[in-house]
Amino acid sequence: MVTLATKIYVKGDARDRAIRSLDSIISNDIGQLNVSYDISFTPQHFPEISIHGEDEVAATSILIETWGEILPPVKNGSEYIGTLSSWDDQGFLLDSLEPVHIPSNNLGLGPGTPAQIKQRFGLVQHMPLTFIQGEPASLSKKELDRLYSWRRGLGRVNVNSATKSEVRATVNKSGHAKDIVSVERVGLLEQSIICSAGTDPPGILAAIGPYLPSEMKCVIPL
Repeated sequence: MVTLATKIYVKGDARDRAIRSLDSIISNDIGQLNVSYDISFTPQHFPEISIHGEDEVAATSILIETWGEILPPVKNGSEYIGTLSSWDDQGFLLDSLEPVHIPSNNLGLGPGTPAQIKQRFGLVQHMPLTFIQGEPASLSKKELDRLYSWRRGLGRVNVNSATKSEVRATVNKSGHAKDIVSVERVGLLEQSIICSAGTDPPGILAAIGPYLPSEMKCVIPL
């Protein structure tokens, strides 16, 4: 069994669509292997995938490479993945099957309060983040490199509570398909819309905002 580093936290029809989307992605990734699988969920809403068959090891490796694996952060100095649960003046709280607190002075993302940092880097709730377990925990170098690369690249609009196909369809509906490069999957329900050069991320946010019941944050390039 592998616990994927993404959450399904939406409810009702949106939850059903998200589960179908996850099932479709998993089937596409490992369906050619000699395995069967079942999807269940932890109390924290992380998908647990039980895999059976002679290609179980290969299938598990593919899923971990695609999504990352949630494990209890028990070893100091080791890298783990958590999802952004909440934030306050003291830092970020991640969910990694148990709460992980990263104090504000250990975020490594420059000056400002955690709320200001979250705004500046376009972080949305439930977004997967890698961290180093310790006393205290800190964001990993890999995570810092990714977030800083967003600020050095094209503008972005980050979105939660929607699948990649839902976000892409919304961009098309708003008439802005030509103004984006792609939609990058960050988690199952967390997407990063990469804007074309010269496109204003706040303008994309304003255009798609009425169609998506999501938290949205812009990443403005330096």
